[in-house]
Amino acid sequence: MPLRRHALLLAAAFALVAPAALAAPDAALKAAVASPNRPAGDVARDGARHPYDSLTFWGVKPKQTIIEISPGGGYWTEILAPYAKATGGTYVAGVADLSNPKISEGAKKGRADFEARFADAAKYGKPQFVNFGAASGPLGAPGSADIVLTARNVHNWTQAPGMADKVFADFFAVLKPGGVLAVEDHRADPRSEKDAGADGYLNTATVVALAEKAGFKLDAKSEINANPKDTKDHPFGVWTLPPVKRTAPGGQPANPNFDRTKYDAIGESDRMTLRFRKPA
Repeated sequence: MPLRRHALLLAAAFALVAPAALAAPDAALKAAVASPNRPAGDVARDGARHPYDSLTFWGVKPKQTIIEISPGGGYWTEILAPYAKATGGTYVAGVADLSNPKISEGAKKGRADFEARFADAAKYGKPQFVNFGAASGPLGAPGSADIVLTARNVHNWTQAPGMADKVFADFFAVLKPGGVLAVEDHRADPRSEKDAGADGYLNTATVVALAEKAGFKLDAKSEINANPKDTKDHPFGVWTLPPVKRTAPGGQPANPNFDRTKYDAIGESDRMTLRFRKPA
C-alpha cells in the first residue's frame, strides 16, 4: 500500500475514533448517580430528570468548581457533592442569604437543615455555601467558577422586578472566561408564557434573552428533558404535575377529590435544557 494512502487511511480511522474517545463515559459521574446514598424518591425521578445525560451535556468534568443556585431539595447536590469529592473538584450551593436582614425564619431554618443534611464529609466531602438572593453579594471571586447550574428557578426570578437581571449578572461575574451557565426550566413553547412565568412555564427565548443581556452566548440546546405529553394547560400551573402534585391553588388546603389521573400520566414537565458560555 503506498505510504500516502496508508497515512490517509490512518487519519480517517482516527477521525472516526476520536469523537468516541472524547465522549468516553465518566465513571465517577456514573458512580455518583448510582450511589446507594441517594434517597429512593430522588432515584425514582431519574427517568424524568436524566441526571447523567444532563450533567454530561452541561460539561461537568473532574476538578471543576461547580456552583448550584437554589438547590431546593438537593437532587443535584446528592450527585455533584460526592462527584466533586471523588474528582478533586469543589461544589458550592447558593442558598438563603443570611446577610439579608429581611430573611424569614423559615428560610434560615431551611438553609440550616440543608447544610446539616450534607455535613457528612465521608459522603459529600466539604460542600461550600454562599449567600444568594435579591440583595446578595458576589457568588465568589470573579472568574473563579467553571459551571453555574440552575434548575427550575428562572421562572421564579422573572416574577420579581429586576431579580433575573441581577442574578444573571452575578452568574456571569463568577464564571471563568469560557465557563458554562447550565439552565433547566419548564418550557412554555410553542405557546406564549403567561405573566412572565406565573404558571411556572417560560419561553425559551425569554431565558436566552436574559442570558445574552448578561453577556452569555448560547452554546447548545438539548431535548434530553423534553416531554411531548405535557399540554402546559394545568389548573394549578406546572405544580399540578409531579413531583409537587398540587390539587388546589397555592396556599390553599389540598383537595382530596381532585382527580390526578391525567396529570400523573403526563409525568414531570416538558423542560428546556440549555448551555450558555461566557466568552473567552
